[in-house]
Amino acid sequence: MTHREHEGDGGAAVPEGSGGGSGVPGGGVYDWFRRGVRLLEERHPAAAVQLLARAAEAEPGSGSIREALARAQFDAGQYGQALESFRAVAEADPSDDYAQFGWGVSAARLGDFETSAEHLALAVAMQPGNRHYQAALRQTRATLAARAGAYGPLLPGAPGYLAPPEDPAAP
Repeated sequence: MTHREHEGDGGAAVPEGSGGGSGVPGGGVYDWFRRGVRLLEERHPAAAVQLLARAAEAEPGSGSIREALARAQFDAGQYGQALESFRAVAEADPSDDYAQFGWGVSAARLGDFETSAEHLALAVAMQPGNRHYQAALRQTRATLAARAGAYGPLLPGAPGYLAPPEDPAAP
């Protein structure tokens, strides 16, 4: 999933290295955010989720932290949690195109293509030149069209083809 850079949000300072043995990472909320983003960039999304979830718990109103957490959850394959995090960002700021995009792709990963199409269309409307948004919307709409039979019936052997039940009265 693509992302954009954000300036970090501040947070209550905790002395560096504190938390020894308590399970609380050292540093403050801003440190947790920066380390979590760095872990995400280094392709360690599950570890990033741990730090970013802690930061989001401490600063629940921070859109930057919540978005970074959503990206980490998505990249870690936690699509339900990612959807909820992207939803929280989008509901706090409905004009946030990236949150709408994240909500849409998370919904698609969960098989909810109607919701996916709605939020991806919003993202494309807000940023019509974004190729990632356009591609995701095209893919979701194609899936919806295929499910609706817009391309005709599936042929035997095609992925998703289900053979009709045999008629017991047939000779």
